[in-house]
Amino acid sequence: MQKNDYLWKGILEDLLDDFLRLMHPNADEIFDFDRGITFLDKELEQLFPPEDNNDFSPKIVDKLAKLYTRKGSEKWVLIHCEVQGEYQKWFPLRMYKYYARIFDKYDKQISAYAILTEESKKTRANQYTSEFLGTKLDYHYNIYKISQQNEEELRKSDNPFAMVALTARSVLKNKPLNDDALMEIKEKLLKQLLEKSFSKAKIRKIMIFLKFYINFGNSQNNIIFDEKIKQITGRTETMGIEEMVLVDREKRGIELGEKRGIELGEKRGIELGEKRGEKRGIENKAREIIINMIQKKFDDETIADLANVQIEYVRKTRKSIEN
Repeated sequence: MQKNDYLWKGILEDLLDDFLRLMHPNADEIFDFDRGITFLDKELEQLFPPEDNNDFSPKIVDKLAKLYTRKGSEKWVLIHCEVQGEYQKWFPLRMYKYYARIFDKYDKQISAYAILTEESKKTRANQYTSEFLGTKLDYHYNIYKISQQNEEELRKSDNPFAMVALTARSVLKNKPLNDDALMEIKEKLLKQLLEKSFSKAKIRKIMIFLKFYINFGNSQNNIIFDEKIKQITGRTETMGIEEMVLVDREKRGIELGEKRGIELGEKRGIELGEKRGEKRGIENKAREIIINMIQKKFDDETIADLANVQIEYVRKTRKSIEN
């Protein structure tokens, strides 16, 4: 799994409401965002088990979310993000299969979105059509293609997700570039972000995305950029990324802990199970991510920075899987 997959996963979960506002100017009239957004990753995995064709198995950035409408009824929203930047000819069929299985299980209205991050500006199909002997299926979905977005409009937008799109758009427009040029782009984007009147929490999330989405050839430049963040923001410390790459660590750990605790049948067992389960869930997930990045040829320093662990732990993990 590519590093950018984790970045898109984190930012979609943090800014899904803003993405929907970007797609639909009247989103606040449709959705009651104050009632919250529930992500159903586990349910999506159950709809597409591992034994399915790999082309249709969920990826880390396939999102299924439950929202409430202003009318009080539940609405299920499927968001699919093709972060690898490659468009496959079977993609419309993939989108339709997602729709069909989700509708079959929940019988709710669905609004589906494909966020395409490929370099090509070619317009892609936003529908799947099948027809035979008088029977016809015509399924349409929404597409948001990064390479087709207008940079000036993104800069002027007061929508936080526009800054995310602008960051991704800058990578597509300007590559390949050397580290000096990339540093200039990142610094410019950072200043533009801080000029916005977004909440501190959303600025922090977008800064994380910006920091790691635009990659330097020399990892030492990450340290230099951290210093620029300190200078521009006046912060004495730079942000971590653990809440993104390990976004579901508490939830998974607690679920495991509850299961073990309930089996003990005592309150003390539940509490103990939660603590041990949470710790084990965090450790296992962190190791899984680190191994994945090692296999993707990331250097030890970058992995330690992304996973928020000591570099010695990364080296130990690398040694254990290479022996």
